[in-house]
Amino acid sequence: MTPGSRLAAELCLEELRGATLAEVDAAAALQHRVDRKYLVPVDRARRLIAALADSHHVLDLGGRRTTSYLSTYFDTPGLGAWRAHVQGRRRRWKVRTRLYAEDGLCRVEVKTKDGRGATVKHALTVPAAEYGELTTGAAGFVDGALGRAGVSARSAGLSAAAEVRYVRVALADLDRGSRVTLDGTLSCHRDDRTARLDHGHVLIETKGGTRPAPADRLLLGMGVRPVSLSKYVVGLSLLTPGLPDNDVRRLARAHFTTAAIPAPLPERIPAA
Repeated sequence: MTPGSRLAAELCLEELRGATLAEVDAAAALQHRVDRKYLVPVDRARRLIAALADSHHVLDLGGRRTTSYLSTYFDTPGLGAWRAHVQGRRRRWKVRTRLYAEDGLCRVEVKTKDGRGATVKHALTVPAAEYGELTTGAAGFVDGALGRAGVSARSAGLSAAAEVRYVRVALADLDRGSRVTLDGTLSCHRDDRTARLDHGHVLIETKGGTRPAPADRLLLGMGVRPVSLSKYVVGLSLLTPGLPDNDVRRLARAHFTTAAIPAPLPERIPAA
């Protein structure tokens, strides 16, 4: 059984109505995006999905209800992106290449914060063979997005800092536009070390408007509180010697384990 099929079975996804990628993307356009994150035991995640079944659909890609993500994050030699997040700076940013493994789709993504504190994401589709690097075209795209956001960093000063891998489930309320993602088998890799989220937990993100969505209210009713957590920030905090201690690291130590384990090869990446 693959990690994706195992996660689908654990969360009982077969009981949900399916939705196409176009339908989920159309729902996402209805909302000004605000993200809230939760570290949740699998049994509570399963209860959440069951409670959302009447209002939410699950992204279904030709019968597949999970997608394997690989994301390589880029940073400055001084880890400027990591430090901006840990220090809570207003002009936070991330640059990454992301590969959707089963589909062979690759994008360069730049994430920044706008004046209201909401996440703004810019994306450029590139060939799958360019995953993990910033080519000339990608570099120009990155520089433009960072410049418009008032970030001083530029692509020429960035290099690959870490890779994050996970399996994602995406739910959407097609009428109201709110979305929920659940990430399992989460791991971060830097050099020859790996940090892994405990198997019994998933990272849930709610994506919607400024008011809490039904998923947020349901999680609150289960006694689950949102956390300030970035996959990239967690990975570097745990895997990079000499970084200052921080709240993210203290939270991560309760749910992540680290070891000297090389990053495994992706299960399957179709030819571009």
